[in-house]
Amino acid sequence: MTYLLQAGVTLVQFVIGLYLLLLLLRFIFQLVRADFYNPISQSIVKITNPPLRLLRKFVPGFAGIDWPSVILLFAVQALELILVSLLIHATLPTPLSLLVLCLAHLLKLTAYVYMFFIMITVVISWVNPGAYNPLTVLIHQVTEPLMKQVRKRIPATAGLDWSPMVVLLGIYLFLSLVVAPLMDLGTHLAI
Repeated sequence: MTYLLQAGVTLVQFVIGLYLLLLLLRFIFQLVRADFYNPISQSIVKITNPPLRLLRKFVPGFAGIDWPSVILLFAVQALELILVSLLIHATLPTPLSLLVLCLAHLLKLTAYVYMFFIMITVVISWVNPGAYNPLTVLIHQVTEPLMKQVRKRIPATAGLDWSPMVVLLGIYLFLSLVVAPLMDLGTHLAI
């Protein structure tokens, strides 16, 4: 791959990946019912709202899930994969491989978001526990539903909360046992 081509792939992955991350954060915030009036939530809503407003005219939300966000997540991820495939291989992926790879990439991004948020939560609990910040409030609102489920089953011992470690281990296993096989399947279907 030439240097110019590598720069083009990096640029596509960065720009689309950043927008994809914002869309995913918006979806997660809606799913866990995070504070809509948080300034960070408001910024993400303003950035991601134009295409979602258009999609909502045709696709309603259902069963507590914002389906327009899900469709847009898959569409943006598909766009990234198509552009990268065109730049690197000069071919389009097959529709089935594209669908499987989109799912795998979105699951991987979701896992990484949760891993990052949990690590930030742990560091904040060591450095400055109980501090109020709009970002820490959102991170707590996103991670707490998952951590609470683990805390119910594994209580703290000697003042040590095991839930972050257990959840991180679960995420690593999820990446190894679910996401990696999906990536391999999508790559195999593309050939």
